[in-house]
Amino acid sequence: MTTSGQSSDPVRPLLDRRRFLQAAGMIGLAAGLPAFAPHPAVARPAGDRPVPDSQALRMWYRTPAAEAKMIEEGLPLGNGRLGALIGGGPDDTALFVTDATAWTGGVNSTLDAAGQFPYNAEEFGSFQLLTKARVRLDGHTPAAVEDYRRRLDLSNGVVVTTYRWNGVTYRQEAFSSHPDDVIVLRLTSSAPAAITGAVTLEGTRDESVTAVAREQRVELVDDLGNGLRYAATAGVATVGGQAGANGTAVTFTGAEEVVVVISGGTNYRPDSSIGYRDSALDVAGLARRKLRDALDVRGERLLATHGADYRRAFDTFSLDLGASTDQQRALDTAARLAARDVPEPAPDPEFEALYLQYARYLTITGSRGGLPTNLQGLWLEGNNPAWFSDYHNDINLQMNYWPTHRFGLAGFAEPLLNYCLAQLPEWSKQTRELFNDPRNRFRNSSGRIAGWTVAISTNIFGGNGWWWHPAGNAWLCLELWQHYEHTMDRQHVRRMMPLLRGAVEFWETRLIETTLGDGTTVLVADKGWSPEHGPQDGIGTTYDQELVHALFGHFVEAARLLQTDGELASRAQAMRDRLYLPEVSPTTGWLQEWMSPDNLGDAQHRHLSGLVGWYPGDRIRFDNQPAEYVEGVRKQLEVRGFESFGWAVAWRAACWARLKDSNRAHLCISGVLRQPNGRLGGSAINLFDVYKTDGYIFQIDANYGVAAAILEMLVHAKPGVIDLLPAVPAVWKDGSVKGMGVRGGFTLDMTWKNGRPATVTLHSTGGTRTELRVGDWRKTITLRPGRSVTVRPQGTPYPPPPAPASRTKAVNAHSGLAREVDGGS
Repeated sequence: MTTSGQSSDPVRPLLDRRRFLQAAGMIGLAAGLPAFAPHPAVARPAGDRPVPDSQALRMWYRTPAAEAKMIEEGLPLGNGRLGALIGGGPDDTALFVTDATAWTGGVNSTLDAAGQFPYNAEEFGSFQLLTKARVRLDGHTPAAVEDYRRRLDLSNGVVVTTYRWNGVTYRQEAFSSHPDDVIVLRLTSSAPAAITGAVTLEGTRDESVTAVAREQRVELVDDLGNGLRYAATAGVATVGGQAGANGTAVTFTGAEEVVVVISGGTNYRPDSSIGYRDSALDVAGLARRKLRDALDVRGERLLATHGADYRRAFDTFSLDLGASTDQQRALDTAARLAARDVPEPAPDPEFEALYLQYARYLTITGSRGGLPTNLQGLWLEGNNPAWFSDYHNDINLQMNYWPTHRFGLAGFAEPLLNYCLAQLPEWSKQTRELFNDPRNRFRNSSGRIAGWTVAISTNIFGGNGWWWHPAGNAWLCLELWQHYEHTMDRQHVRRMMPLLRGAVEFWETRLIETTLGDGTTVLVADKGWSPEHGPQDGIGTTYDQELVHALFGHFVEAARLLQTDGELASRAQAMRDRLYLPEVSPTTGWLQEWMSPDNLGDAQHRHLSGLVGWYPGDRIRFDNQPAEYVEGVRKQLEVRGFESFGWAVAWRAACWARLKDSNRAHLCISGVLRQPNGRLGGSAINLFDVYKTDGYIFQIDANYGVAAAILEMLVHAKPGVIDLLPAVPAVWKDGSVKGMGVRGGFTLDMTWKNGRPATVTLHSTGGTRTELRVGDWRKTITLRPGRSVTVRPQGTPYPPPPAPASRTKAVNAHSGLAREVDGGS
């Protein structure tokens, strides 16, 4: 089965080349409202051709999602700003509604006794639910209905529930519409006058909920105590029957169709000059206006508008990793996941492709026009999420965007740049005023300070949390640079230049000189930490050195492209040339993590901070470093093991893929796509990546990291070179990918047979020259932007690596889950 978002209906036109190239960038589509604001008049499609139920990619279930297990069983909706987890029984559908900007806390600029930032829900803050909504249908209890099915339709971006009750078939379609900026539930039935029930809103912070009878809606309005106002409102429109409101509910009786609309938001604005809050915005009034506008539109038109908008993003990419069996296809998603959790599971390549397409769905629904994806994306089950659902920037935030460009969704990475630019004024102010505090163990020993950096955690008000993270600025810039490398968009470079410049200025004040044993004087990072283990006072930590090396290189290139900052670029190049770079330890045989031959931390630690120059960076490569350096990477990965939190295993998978070790890369992926069962990591039945403490903790980064690793196994693109099928495992020996973004300004379509590329089509989206490689085969490609070429590689595939030993049970002894030690994040 080909996991494509595109219907195989022959009357549905395929994207022509111009539309394909526009869709590959997705800049216009992804651009949207930066916060809760009036939206332009909605353009309704003249006609709509949704992917039929029988052909749609889907996750499906035979039982309802228990409300007490919403984070494990609920299905996600989102439009980038307004999201929900939907679950509950057919008699009591529950929606846990979020607005990405609903945050407590503030700028958090008073340091603690150690010169670090407070990290709590009061000062730093926490992501919060906006409200809970319920749709009740009396009598439709799980025990009373037949043929119950619920599914997340990835092809159309809709959660669909169907069942029979008293001989009547009912259907519920739920989605969060980006064009209409509301959540919609459309209820239909096979009989007239069959739908009777009520809609309610619930506060999650003891808010008052009121009904407005004349407008047939309910609402709540309040603030979070930090100046952030918020409002939520819900109403209904019916076909046939009657609607009304009383107490705290909107009611509907004897209807043929019911459309429930939920609207809401906050007065957050990404502007430091107004404290990130728009005091003039009438939040409640805006929520009501969006509600009224949506309720004036028939349900099928709201669905068609959402579907056409969603599919313009989803249909840009398809993936086929090979065929699963009819028996596997017949299993619901929970059973299919459980079937993988045995010592030698049967290959199920369609399920692995589905997992990647689910990650694309989470990107489209969770990262669009507003804030970037945090630790839990857009989805919460309560107001006390682990690590406050913050922006962790020592791997987690960056991993959320590892696959975005390769998904064919480049525009959906824009929220990360927009966020960093909005926070930059406050980050710069805090760096200048607080970083060299004498209590800060990471302060610059030079006594000088310039530019900006961040702590390990950030919020949406310019606030930092937990410990200072000096190299955080360089890693954020490394991730932001990916957009240029995939699109060749100089306007993006121009926009990110203040971030690059400020980060370089920071490191110009931070680097210090040290003399090596051979008498060479080199530049090294001042006292730092290799997240998140080992000493906190070592100089020249590999993590810092690699990220700063990349930062300086990108700044020099940006200055050349924009013909600006020549003097600073010259100094950056001179500093880059003098940077100490890690060596292979003669003691361990590993690539050094510290400027020492000894291992100074936990050998099986969850983080791979010392390998950041291998992945996601690429300073260390097969074709530019001595073989012992690559072997040093391999040996360190072997010691790290295969058991850890989901995001950590995803990082291992990507590293093994880059080593062209398909077996070990696939072993890591298989370790995430299994039930958690008390292990450190695994997938819940809704395929959220979770791990278990007293309950389940959800972190979304592994959902993206695994997808990135899968794509890395198929294609590794580095500057000027595209390696094809470097780590494709035997279980994916036949397949295809279409619309995959690759570095250098290209998108790629490829089919392969028996692990060997059959046809490769390269489309230029800005790139002009690259080299395709398969094993020892090479072909230089020169293209003008907007043009395409198809080739049939003749090289032999990469030799299969040795099969891995049985799964290592090397569980990190220091992976405690307490917030104080950062636990799984």
